[in-house]
Amino acid sequence: MSQADLVRHTGGCHCGRVRFEVGTAATTEILECDCSVCSRTGFLHIIVPREQFRLLAGEAELVTYTFNTGTAQHLFCRTCGIKSFYVPRSHPDGYSVNARCIDGGTAALPVRKIDGKNWESTFRG
Repeated sequence: MSQADLVRHTGGCHCGRVRFEVGTAATTEILECDCSVCSRTGFLHIIVPREQFRLLAGEAELVTYTFNTGTAQHLFCRTCGIKSFYVPRSHPDGYSVNARCIDGGTAALPVRKIDGKNWESTFRG
């Protein structure tokens, strides 16, 4: 899919210091993960390759949290604490954007529940 075919969405954290733009296919699916971090924070995933994501503002406002293997880079706004996006362990060459942090006006996208507790079998088949 070319960059011209992507639907552009903007979004950010609660206080507005962190802003991003993401390009998705018109039929992009949102994933609801049941792992400990996602279920506790209510994160709804839109997973995209790195080239479909652009940080518009707030790089200096981001703080990183890692655990377990340290592969996932959980990025939080240092002011409001919101995780608008992060680098997931399942897709370390891309980003997972929190659909709840997309600005209003975005068309509704379907949500699919996934087994994040066992992500290896979910994403690697």
